[in-house]
Amino acid sequence: MKALVTGCAGFIGSHLSESLIENDIEVIGIDCFTEYYDRKLKERNISSILSSKKFTFVEADIMDASLGQYLKDVKYIFHQAGQPGVRGSWGKEFDIYVKNNILVTQRILEIVKDFEIKKFIYASSSSVYGNIDELPVKESQLTKPFSPYGVTKLAAEQLCNLYFENHGIPTVALRYFTVYGPRQRPEMSMSKFIKDMISGNCITIYGDGKQIRDFTYIDDIVKANLLAMESPVEGEVFNVGSSRPIKLIEIIKILEKLVGKKANIEFMHKQDGDVRETYADINKIESLYGYKASIDIEKGLYNQLDYFKSTNENLKSH
Repeated sequence: MKALVTGCAGFIGSHLSESLIENDIEVIGIDCFTEYYDRKLKERNISSILSSKKFTFVEADIMDASLGQYLKDVKYIFHQAGQPGVRGSWGKEFDIYVKNNILVTQRILEIVKDFEIKKFIYASSSSVYGNIDELPVKESQLTKPFSPYGVTKLAAEQLCNLYFENHGIPTVALRYFTVYGPRQRPEMSMSKFIKDMISGNCITIYGDGKQIRDFTYIDDIVKANLLAMESPVEGEVFNVGSSRPIKLIEIIKILEKLVGKKANIEFMHKQDGDVRETYADINKIESLYGYKASIDIEKGLYNQLDYFKSTNENLKSH
């Protein structure tokens, strides 16, 4: 079997590519190394699979790439590429989000409709929901994005659905809830908390620290993608979370125990687009895919902390 993974050098894409290869699936990985964060981190993400005979790496912008030549014999497409980040999606940067999240998705789908594939799995986001009064949030609830980023993720999700309805592309959208773990992007909360705590720097929390997030470990996200690949269910959206929400301030307390030092916290005004709570109802993915979130927050944080220490030379003395 052969799969195409867009955004293969990113946080989620690299883990997913590794897992597919471990499951004896040949992977064609595409990444253009956007400037959102350091290219060297992305190169490190895929360093363990670059030499694999089951991995073919293509450095290209999807808007310009000749995708058709890579789709021969591909049965599964995992569309992980996109412009991430709620806070960066305001103002002049919005056109980058439109290009990398909406236009890229449309281009892939337009090309894919002429090929026979078994599943097109789109990496969506809990950001499509916005601020929801009724929690945990179900897939059937009204989507009201609270950020430009969320708007672009929802637009791409809708594109997947209309290509399913009109052209029969077997799409599935997975709405990820706050993914964390080894290789997490450096601007994300867990990465920043860990780096600042180990370095002895002040930890910045935007808001009062009581905001709730449904943190989902990377292995569980990969598991959901593999289940979506194997299942005959298509034309659906699924929440992918742990369904065990926790306050940010509680995350700091766990890290204090794991690191063995007290955190120095500075509370700042909340950022535009940050929702108050995320909490996934995962009954649908449990019942249709047999998905179970298996990694608890303390184990997941331990793994991310251990990875961070092992990959940061200047912190080995701590």
